[in-house]
Amino acid sequence: MELIDELDKRILKIITFNARIPFKDVAEQCGVSRAAVHQRVQRMFDIGVIVGSGYQVSPKMMGYNLCVYVGLTLERGYMYKQVCAELEKIPEIVESQFTLGAYSMLIKLYAHDDKHLMHLLNSQIQTIPGIANTETLTTLDESIHRSLPIDHKGWKDGE
Repeated sequence: MELIDELDKRILKIITFNARIPFKDVAEQCGVSRAAVHQRVQRMFDIGVIVGSGYQVSPKMMGYNLCVYVGLTLERGYMYKQVCAELEKIPEIVESQFTLGAYSMLIKLYAHDDKHLMHLLNSQIQTIPGIANTETLTTLDESIHRSLPIDHKGWKDGE
């Protein structure tokens, strides 16, 4: 049994394109009642298909002129949860991933300028117990920012 059906996918396509669209407009486009859309969206929240909602704020409009990825090497892999707990205390860090490869972790953060970035790195991130090394990658431009496609079949095991 699939978690979502074709109507759910149609609803998702519409609301991921425009999260502010009224449910009555979604209902009209899908040919169902507003209550049906509301119930399906709520169910998709409940089962974890939809994992968030809200407005995105432009970092640049808030004075954050640098978007930076920092590769972190941990002293020991088991220190991941302790390091995450400390990283969560730094509001400029907006994302973190536990990774395989060159880094133990990859974090994304925003800084106002070079001085602010240096403070974040030297006085906050690099002082966290368990972090052995950092490598900073500053972005120049964001080219692609999107959600995964709703109905893309993609790769399947065995193909």
